[in-house]
Amino acid sequence: MLDFGAVSLEWGTMLTQAIVFLVLLLAVRKFAMGPIVAVMEKRRQYVENEINSAERNRKEAEALLAEQRRVLDEARVESKSIIDRATKQASDEAAKIVAEAQSAAERMKAEASAELAREVAKAKAELQEQMTSLSVLLASKILEKELDEASQKAAIDKFLAQVGDRL
Repeated sequence: MLDFGAVSLEWGTMLTQAIVFLVLLLAVRKFAMGPIVAVMEKRRQYVENEINSAERNRKEAEALLAEQRRVLDEARVESKSIIDRATKQASDEAAKIVAEAQSAAERMKAEASAELAREVAKAKAELQEQMTSLSVLLASKILEKELDEASQKAAIDKFLAQVGDRL
């Protein structure tokens, strides 16, 4: 036994306590530390797998985002192409309609001019016919009676007035 005044130590108790401590330490190490370390290792692997999975998901999301942007850009280019084609087609159609309208207007103008020319020719023919009949009528009246110069002049003026009224 060791005596230090207020504290005394017994070798047997100390040795027993040391052996119990070592047995307890071995038991804790075997029965408690193994499962705790295994649980901690499983937890570490789970966290590592989750981090790897999150990294893969992030990369997949970035790839999908890039693909969506590419598809969106293609759609924009295609829609611009469709709009450009539609605009060109509408412009071509408008030009075609204007050309057809101008052609129709020219045809109508030509037909109207031809109709007017026919009407003028017809009017001239009728006028000439009337002039001929009036001339014959005047000549027959002049021949029926012999007129003096003043009477002839009055008859001609009257004839011209009649012709003017009919025109």
